[in-house]
Amino acid sequence: MLSLQHISKYYQAGGNKNYVINDISLDVDEGEFVSIMGPSGSGKSTLLNIIGMLDEPSEGYHYFVNEAVHQLKEKKRAALYKQYIGFVFQAYHLIDELTVYENIETPLIYQDVKGSERKAMVADMLDRFQIVGKKDLFPAQLSGGQQQLVGIARALIAKPKLILADEPTGNLNSKQGEEIMELFSKLNKEDGVTIIQVTHSEKNAEYGSRIINLLDGRIESSRKF
Repeated sequence: MLSLQHISKYYQAGGNKNYVINDISLDVDEGEFVSIMGPSGSGKSTLLNIIGMLDEPSEGYHYFVNEAVHQLKEKKRAALYKQYIGFVFQAYHLIDELTVYENIETPLIYQDVKGSERKAMVADMLDRFQIVGKKDLFPAQLSGGQQQLVGIARALIAKPKLILADEPTGNLNSKQGEEIMELFSKLNKEDGVTIIQVTHSEKNAEYGSRIINLLDGRIESSRKF
């Protein structure tokens, strides 16, 4: 599904290059569930953002569903992202001016899904995440955990082929966190959705079929289950 070849990301400081990611090569097959771990500052979120086309590498080659992403113009990258990827952010990234309902609906509008179909799909998500009573509230009126659930619902609604999750349970209580990880596991096993998550939690990491450990911007180890 995707291939990163000799990807680096650095920032110039004076005459020096400060590497956030240093020469990472990684292949992920369709249907895999990959967990990325490592201490703070090891480059986990940057790697996820590059995979998700939200950030560009300084060097290297990035292929996604047979497209050479490193050669694409921004408009084509954005279209690929909208078609294939659902992103669960640690910082939610909900749109403050939109209600819970409207936030969840947004990806469907980008994909030109008909109004009646959108209504049914949003209702299903609100029900699944038990947030029907919150649908007319704005993000500022929600707790952190509720905002995270809305963010996850929004990421899943367009049935993405690839889910990228950055600390997806970081703001949830243990019961909610477990439910989300079980949901991811089900999507992966039953629907064949490819999942790449960044996590500090060993327990969450073990839901993956492969755990990759980063250290100082490099892959330190990779093991499959």
